[in-house]
Amino acid sequence: MARSSELEAEQAWVDHAYDCLEATRRRVLRLRDLTEVGPGGTHQARLESEVVEDTIRARMAQLELGDGALVFGRIDPQGSAERFYIGRVAVADDDQEPVVVDWRAPVAEPFYRATGRHPMGLSRRRHFASRGRRLLDYEDELFDDGFGLDDIGDVDGVDPGADGLAGKRVLLRALERPRTGRLGDIVGTIQAEQDEIIRSELGGVVVVQGGPGTGKTVVALHRAAYLLYTHRFPLEGQGVLVVGPNRLYLSYIDRVLPSLGEAGVELAVLADLVPEAVGDRRERPEAARVKGDLRMAAVLAKAVADRQRPLRGDLVVGLGLQWLRCDVASSRRLVERARRRADRHNAGRRLVEQGLWEVLARSAARTEVEPAAVREQLGRHDDVRAALEWMWPVLDPAELLRDLFGSRALTRLAAAGRLDDDEQRALYQERGEVAATDVRWTGADVALLDEARALLGPRPSETDDQLRSYGHLVVDEAQDLSPMELRMLARRSLGGSMTVVGDIAQATGAWAPSSWDDVLEQLPSRHPPRVHELTVAYRTPATLLGLAARLLPAAAPGLALPRSVREHGEVPLVVASEPDRLGAEVARRAEAERQAVDEGNVAVVVPASLVEEVAAALAAAGIDHGRAETGGLDARVTLVPVHLAKGLELDSVIVVEPAAVVAEEPQGLRALYVALTRATRRLTLVHARPLPPALAGGTPCP
Repeated sequence: MARSSELEAEQAWVDHAYDCLEATRRRVLRLRDLTEVGPGGTHQARLESEVVEDTIRARMAQLELGDGALVFGRIDPQGSAERFYIGRVAVADDDQEPVVVDWRAPVAEPFYRATGRHPMGLSRRRHFASRGRRLLDYEDELFDDGFGLDDIGDVDGVDPGADGLAGKRVLLRALERPRTGRLGDIVGTIQAEQDEIIRSELGGVVVVQGGPGTGKTVVALHRAAYLLYTHRFPLEGQGVLVVGPNRLYLSYIDRVLPSLGEAGVELAVLADLVPEAVGDRRERPEAARVKGDLRMAAVLAKAVADRQRPLRGDLVVGLGLQWLRCDVASSRRLVERARRRADRHNAGRRLVEQGLWEVLARSAARTEVEPAAVREQLGRHDDVRAALEWMWPVLDPAELLRDLFGSRALTRLAAAGRLDDDEQRALYQERGEVAATDVRWTGADVALLDEARALLGPRPSETDDQLRSYGHLVVDEAQDLSPMELRMLARRSLGGSMTVVGDIAQATGAWAPSSWDDVLEQLPSRHPPRVHELTVAYRTPATLLGLAARLLPAAAPGLALPRSVREHGEVPLVVASEPDRLGAEVARRAEAERQAVDEGNVAVVVPASLVEEVAAALAAAGIDHGRAETGGLDARVTLVPVHLAKGLELDSVIVVEPAAVVAEEPQGLRALYVALTRATRRLTLVHARPLPPALAGGTPCP
């Protein structure tokens, strides 16, 4: 069969699949007619109608493809005339015969995992290159089943697995598309090493180590979609949480899971998991280091215990004609009993109050007094309230931390034997006149607020606000999380099922683990962890990775770059500038890069100290541009502070003043390594200061 005729036949099948998908949508919407409730409908009927409506909305969301293709390939089993078309969602015809198999179904696994040595029962695997519903091309991989290429005419067959990649031509075509400012799914081009991780069993912690451009983020998101498909019950009820490093990252990935038919997954940064207001201010490195230390759990526990204390003197209050008393020894027994019986601090307040009423009632000398009468008559007495607040105050996390960090005496009391003097000083924050409820906390405080909430529990007047836990957590850029932050996330895992993603070489935070063992120490250990490494870089051409490779011996000794699929590419440009012309030079290069990538996007990655200078230069040059902090990556040219660059991919990247990046960031060389590995097509360095020694000798640009 001529190749063009084969393409037409496949296009006809794709059109049939879309027609069946539309028919499925119509059938789902017809359910509304069957459950419509009139004005006189019963309460039960209305409830049932709402349940059906929620089901309809969820199903329609699963059937919404957006810009993604419905079908992206087929597999032909050996010795059978049957074939299976693999796609984004399962589609059946009017007779309920399968037209498209969901990519997550067991029968679809060979589409991603079959190799020449292990064909998994296939004779052929066909990859589609599509734009929407239009089929542009296809690529065949033929497996040894006893016949050769001559037996199937002029099909363009290739040996599957010759270089470890499936559908390489279709893969490269997808990789070379311009970026849109949003991460796209890879469901049509998943490779075997990625699929092994995606289909890994639910239980336990799965760690995905991957260098720049290896697709670790999309692998983790596709794994979430796969787990929801395979374990719909119980995960749909328990929930799946994806935690990212910042809000720019969340906006960058927010379309991936909906494109895979999973719109109910929760995306969050750590600050979203606590109710307190968290600002954008970056914490001082020395303070961030201490606040992330696991010793802070003991410091906070001691700070809470320090607020559970016996009276300093006897409490004596009048009731009618007699005096009631609670001596110091009795108050000590009350506090010790509450410590033994209360699981969390605020729950102990009721025990202390009840005990105090009993002690005061027993102290009556003339007549018998009931504890209830003491409570009713003395519950609002100033001396009694003061005694209770001294012995066992009701606390919330913000109050505890503000008092602890704002008092050197309280810090010394809680941290003695745990933190040294310099570490204690790093925690100090002037309290000022701001109420605890109005404090704008930093990202480094979030895990401490959460730890405090776990220790304190709700106020007695509040319902128990048990923290939300999830059936599965996906944690991206996990190498930047401190031990306290990892502890916070472990607290939210119902059964210890997590997918933890990152790259040790890209650890740029105050805490930089030397290996994944340091991370795993703080995570659930009910099942042995499974550590995978992605070895192939898809995003970044080898020419650009070569420049970043110069930094690795100093930034992350012992780690190697992944192998790039894209062996050729543009050579990185290094542009020297006079100090007073740096902004203008950046603007000139931004305009040149915007034209060079046509419909693609450009990121200008800058150290924090140069953000405003470069923004002013871009504006002065008349270059429309966005700010990553507020507008995401929707603009053709976007100004990106280097600390927000992690996880992003763009067609062209301009890295401004590498020496300043190294000097200003806590892990400067690693931050620069991150910046140099964001580009998919073109990379430019613009500098006025001498380049870091590892980068000296790059290709200059006039």
